[in-house]
Amino acid sequence: MLLIGVAGTELSKQECDWLQHDAVAGVVLFKRNFLSRTQVTELSSAIRAVASRPQLICVDQEGGRVQRFHEGFSSLPPLRHYGHLYDTDAVTSLSLVEEHAWLMASEMRAIGVDLSFAPVVDLWRGNRAIGDRAFSAEPHAVADFVRAYIRGMHSAGMAATLKHFPGHGSVPEDTHLSQAVDSRPLDLLRAEDMLPFQVGIEAGADAVMMAHVIYPQVAPEPAGYSAHWIENILRAELGFRGVVFSDDIGMAAAAAAGDVAKRIHAHLDAGCDVVLVCHPELVEASLRAMQGRRSNTAALLGLVGRGALGWDGLLADARHNLAQSRLLSDLDTIV
Repeated sequence: MLLIGVAGTELSKQECDWLQHDAVAGVVLFKRNFLSRTQVTELSSAIRAVASRPQLICVDQEGGRVQRFHEGFSSLPPLRHYGHLYDTDAVTSLSLVEEHAWLMASEMRAIGVDLSFAPVVDLWRGNRAIGDRAFSAEPHAVADFVRAYIRGMHSAGMAATLKHFPGHGSVPEDTHLSQAVDSRPLDLLRAEDMLPFQVGIEAGADAVMMAHVIYPQVAPEPAGYSAHWIENILRAELGFRGVVFSDDIGMAAAAAAGDVAKRIHAHLDAGCDVVLVCHPELVEASLRAMQGRRSNTAALLGLVGRGALGWDGLLADARHNLAQSRLLSDLDTIV
């Protein structure tokens, strides 16, 4: 199945046609798709109205520099902020992280977004793409944060997605722009970058997003289209039974697989349930690649919500105001 990107703030005729395709599982929204809270709620409704089956509507609403929707929504601190606080007050830091997760997930569900791809559980070790999106450099601290974040998302009724497996934080390269290679052995990866994923799976994470990073001591291809990483390690060794997402196949590091069709098939053949095609200009080629290929929708049914739950209902929940106040007060103490 494919999660596709659309170009603007309303659906075009061509995009409406895409949503009728059997291979399309849903849409990933970006800043380009946002004008206002009302508009993006209407866009979510329109996606569902024109599609031929239930659609999964997704976004990256992590906080900090990766927050696609701003005006009309809570301003969410980057996760690294809580890693700093953890060093002096772990209990408060974890409590605030749980509120961060609940607030983010509740606001997304109120406008009809089913899934924000969160939390980032990569280690904070200098990667250019990850940066302050990561909680901490210390695996056990990140594991504590993962438990808290999953609790917060689940209490808001949203599935949690761990990214980017098996860990993108310990190489400097940004896979949006170039290939990334992590030459460490598997035993070291297990003890460090993979530990928060293992803990998150045990805590009930519903989905995992793969990294485009190559780990040559484990497998020759990027993890996102490595059957060894997905089937042998993620599923067999770690016991993960949820949904496996690819990262965006439009990223530079995915191009090693070949053209768009080869990228699609490489990820699906390796065991990804859903492939992200975030760039609209790649969607037509992706749909052609899916012709004749059987699509499995069953894996996604547990992630699809009921549509917009309504902003007024969210504001009536006392926890919304409390969570906003707690996060704002915490930031005020460090300004």
